[in-house]
Amino acid sequence: MRRQGFTKRIKEILGEQRASSFPLAVGIVLALLILLCGVSEYFRLQIIASGVRNAVEDAIISTVNDNYAGVYHGAREGYSGNYIPYGTEGWEEALDTGDIYAYLDETLGTVPDSGRHVKYADDSKTELEYAIDSLSVTIRNAPLAPSDPSGSQKFEADAVVRLVVPVRFGGRVLTDMTITLKVQAGYTEVF
Repeated sequence: MRRQGFTKRIKEILGEQRASSFPLAVGIVLALLILLCGVSEYFRLQIIASGVRNAVEDAIISTVNDNYAGVYHGAREGYSGNYIPYGTEGWEEALDTGDIYAYLDETLGTVPDSGRHVKYADDSKTELEYAIDSLSVTIRNAPLAPSDPSGSQKFEADAVVRLVVPVRFGGRVLTDMTITLKVQAGYTEVF
């Protein structure tokens, strides 16, 4: 019932005089423009987060690949973790966490700045596009010669990084979107 009253009132406003509908049309256009700006900012944030996540994922996969030679060492049978012979006493873990920040700097075009890796939106380095920091890499090694390889821990690497992106609206920075990106990669034996 109320909706019919609202619709009826809008029709009356539009039908009364020709010029009286002009402010309503301007208001609708402005409302749609503000809505479009909000949606485009949301998509900008999603694209940046997705791009950084994909770059971190590529970096951690590269780290796992760098450890591949040790995961399947030719001197022993089976799939074991990344170990190297240690004298006559046995085996020693040999893990390489890689240089993920260097990979991200090369891939994303970020530069080190005050403990963070940042990307600027312009060449004058005044408008921050996003910053990456708090990188943590954890490698879980597979056990050495497990008795049951099907149920044992696999060689996996996790990376956690914090992404900070300024949220802009109307040419001003409102706040920062801060999210933690978690990525995991692992070595899976084929045979």
